[in-house]
Amino acid sequence: DDSDLDASDSDLDGEGSDDDSDDDDDDEAALQAELAKIRKEREDAKLKAEREAAAEDEKRMEEAALVGNPLLNASAGGGGGASGKIKRKWNDDVVFRNQAKGEPDQNKKRFINDTVRNDFHKRFLNKFIR
Repeated sequence: DDSDLDASDSDLDGEGSDDDSDDDDDDEAALQAELAKIRKEREDAKLKAEREAAAEDEKRMEEAALVGNPLLNASAGGGGGASGKIKRKWNDDVVFRNQAKGEPDQNKKRFINDTVRNDFHKRFLNKFIR
């Protein structure tokens, strides 16, 4: 019996190896198809996430532009100004402005051909000698 069983096993091994290689090829093809499907799904998910991020960035930029522009805020009735006017400083319509800044003649550069008496030399002496 044992010899008969061994002989039949050897025959099955020969035929089984062909079947195993066919099964292995089928399994490998199925795994490759599954891998390709997973890669495609990941790529699609990545592209979708990028599109959503781009749309979110665009929406945020547009919202920032609308909020940052007081003219659009006032015209759209956004929560910025109650009366729809742009806030102005209290001294915008004053007739005499910039009076406390001093004499404008001191700020102007004047040309003196003498290197000892020119403005740069005087400032240098005031800064470093005194």
